Amino acid sequence: MWAASWDGEREMIRFPRRTVSAPRADSSFPPRILSSEIIADMAYLDENFFLHTGTARRLYHEVAAKQPIIDYHNHLSPKEIAEDKRWDNIADMWLGHDHYKWRLLRANGIGEERITGDASPRDKFQAFAETVPYTLRNPMHHWVHMELQRYFGIHTLLTPDTADEIWEKTNARLAEPGFSARALLEKFDVRVVGTTDDPADSLDDHHAIAAARVACKVVPTFRPDKAFQVDRPDLLNPWLDRLEAASGLSIHKLSDLLAALQKRHDDFHAAGARLSDHGLDRCPALECSDAEAAEIFDKARSGKAVSEEDKERFSFYLLVFTGQLDAARGWTKQLHLTPVRNTNSLMFQKLGPDAGFDTMGDTQQGKALYTFLDALAQRESLPKMVLYNMNPRDNYLFAAMTGAFQDGTVPGKIQFGSGWWFLDQKEGMEMQLNALSNCGLLSRFVGMLTDSRSFLSFPRHEYFRRILCNLIGNEAEKGELPDDFDTLSKLIADVCFHNANRHFGFNV
Repeated sequence: MWAASWDGEREMIRFPRRTVSAPRADSSFPPRILSSEIIADMAYLDENFFLHTGTARRLYHEVAAKQPIIDYHNHLSPKEIAEDKRWDNIADMWLGHDHYKWRLLRANGIGEERITGDASPRDKFQAFAETVPYTLRNPMHHWVHMELQRYFGIHTLLTPDTADEIWEKTNARLAEPGFSARALLEKFDVRVVGTTDDPADSLDDHHAIAAARVACKVVPTFRPDKAFQVDRPDLLNPWLDRLEAASGLSIHKLSDLLAALQKRHDDFHAAGARLSDHGLDRCPALECSDAEAAEIFDKARSGKAVSEEDKERFSFYLLVFTGQLDAARGWTKQLHLTPVRNTNSLMFQKLGPDAGFDTMGDTQQGKALYTFLDALAQRESLPKMVLYNMNPRDNYLFAAMTGAFQDGTVPGKIQFGSGWWFLDQKEGMEMQLNALSNCGLLSRFVGMLTDSRSFLSFPRHEYFRRILCNLIGNEAEKGELPDDFDTLSKLIADVCFHNANRHFGFNV
């Protein structure tokens, strides 16, 4: 993983206070030592951070750190991979699409000019350097300095006083051959990248990546949410025109739409897709007949907005339809539930979506979710699924829901997905792992993903792996899990890599 140095040597890992050798698989390192001794010896983000027992250290260094990465859900640009993009400066690479950082900049009193406005990249970087010291106890402080260490070999804390030095050093490294988009994937041993793609999007970049024989498998993910916009014909109809062009089919009535979606589903499969995705505040739960769906579509296609109730009926209809497509192909459907998007209407008008003005929803999820899952089960078309929640109150709800729809055909067929968005930090990950473990099979979990737009986000996998190893290692040393390193090693390796590889059929 990140243990590789930039000259290609993978044996030495450099940390702020000392240089240590990564333990080999047959190593007996580390000896059993007390947690208090470990904590006393730790520096900020050193080789053993988050690893509070000897067993946790051994599981991480000997097992987890050596696993390749499958990043099965993210928002990386296939165009940037196809073109093997390079970046002129760290601000463009680090700050250009990251609304996590934008939110913290605003919270620190930084004006929009230096966030999404016309300030120079150097000024935007300085604004971020002014903010980072105030992010203590926010996961951003960890992520920023992990990325500086793992990618650039920089162990200096980012502050206003160190901004010049770090600006110069990172930009110098970006000019080196190992910092193109494809090279970064290779450096972190990323075996699969699952981008997020609209059915109306061209797959030309994915075809170009495949033709270039890029070492990392880059596959599209089918996300047809714009087809649900029957309440906004001003948005739906231009999108349908794009879908016509992508599918080569005319779309006048509902049956045309379904044919076009199936055609694009087939095209995505041929391009390597094995997952679909939906981002919803909650699952729609109102049944809808073929005739009702056709009537709703006709109204929207003619330019007339439909009611909220009709939108929910139509969304349910399409969600069931795409679920049947997924099941027929052996795909996995992802449901990202609970976000409330674009809550700040003034800033949405100024900046548009994905600018950091979303929040955690409090919609009741249970009945709608099991109604949808049951509808597919009744049709014997329930695909493999990953369910993600954003509100931690729903952890046990989602974890328990997965168990109600397992059918014995696939291990871990219905998954409780990793901590997502506001929950993809230490506490959120631990809560998800505990709920999953208590209600299901942690050993069958498909593990972490970045959900990121940045090529600098792959240390998030390391972050998760350390948390996982610490959880398992601590419980083993307390006698709550077997003191059997082989058994624990299999669980760690499976969750970090092998389960996702098998479950999604990537075969890398």
